[in-house]
Amino acid sequence: MHHVLQVCSRGEVIQVKPLGVLALIDEGEMDWKIIAINIEDPEADKFSDIDDVKKYKPGYLEATVEWLKTYKVPDGKPENQFGFNGQFKDQAFAIDIIKETHEYWLNMVHKKSKCGDIVCKNVLVSDSPFCCSEEEAAAIVQSAPVLGESSPVSTEVDIWHFIKK
Repeated sequence: MHHVLQVCSRGEVIQVKPLGVLALIDEGEMDWKIIAINIEDPEADKFSDIDDVKKYKPGYLEATVEWLKTYKVPDGKPENQFGFNGQFKDQAFAIDIIKETHEYWLNMVHKKSKCGDIVCKNVLVSDSPFCCSEEEAAAIVQSAPVLGESSPVSTEVDIWHFIKK
């Protein structure tokens, strides 16, 4: 059976099983990349750690690293660097990173740390000083400008970029 990779839409909420993590250093800042599988994926049961990706999907991780390394090069930026020599860390490490970053988020929405330019207004964290009513949230969404006519897509998206090594 040939399995087709399903690409989710930005903002789509799905349940996943974390398998590992990659430490990308993007313009000098750590940008953790969690490798996970959708629990609705028919093959999800056979994946429990990063080594299963290597076993059942050979080449996926290498292609991911290569893409993350070079995707900004066509914009004139240097190749991204990686922590841990570009090696994927296992599921336990990924779960620790998820817990740690969740703590940072909790501290922001409870005003225990600075938010910077991040808007922490929400309807779900009831004990957050940023919590607002659903009506207030709906009013914010309604205040967004009406979606206009779509613009034609520039032919620039059809230009191929090759990176010489």
